[in-house]
Amino acid sequence: MAEVRTTAPAVSAIANPAALGLAGFALTTFVISTHNAFPTQAPDLTWVGLAFFYGGLAQFAAGMWEFKAGNTFGATAFSTYGAFWMSLATFVLLALNGHIPAADAGKDIGWFFLAFAIFNTYMLILSARTNMSVFLVFLTLEITEILLFLGNFNGDAAGKGLVGLAGWVGIVTALVAWYGSAAVVANSQRVKPVLPVGSALW
Repeated sequence: MAEVRTTAPAVSAIANPAALGLAGFALTTFVISTHNAFPTQAPDLTWVGLAFFYGGLAQFAAGMWEFKAGNTFGATAFSTYGAFWMSLATFVLLALNGHIPAADAGKDIGWFFLAFAIFNTYMLILSARTNMSVFLVFLTLEITEILLFLGNFNGDAAGKGLVGLAGWVGIVTALVAWYGSAAVVANSQRVKPVLPVGSALW
């Protein structure tokens, strides 16, 4: 008689998806923010492809793996911001193809950033329960999103006013997120962490 299996086979551990999620977020944020900060020197629509595939699809997948790992915070953050990038890229393509009136585009994108700033506010508060590295990502992102929605409501163009300032803060956000990604990768290669991420604030 064949042996009857009474227990489920062991499930192998998955790698920490935060490294991918943070990297996809950081790089896409960096490229769009350089355009917002100094549009005449930085690439314009290069970020759109990144928003679909790296900041978008790859980061969304990292969120799904965080669900698998049992990390509700990481799953919510990465899945949401993966969808954020794909949504933003879709909006821009619709606008460029004349499906959104130019007169409405600034206000529309302002509401977009306001809505995500609201989401980011409670995630910022809850990120204080993770570590300092993650908290700083959400803190700098909060400032970036507030500047972007105010700037777009005001009609500021890239490189001008609050949108230009948001570009510079967005670059800082990207650098902080890149550090977090590097820390996850580096610390996974050693028994003792080599890149500090700080402790939870509360």
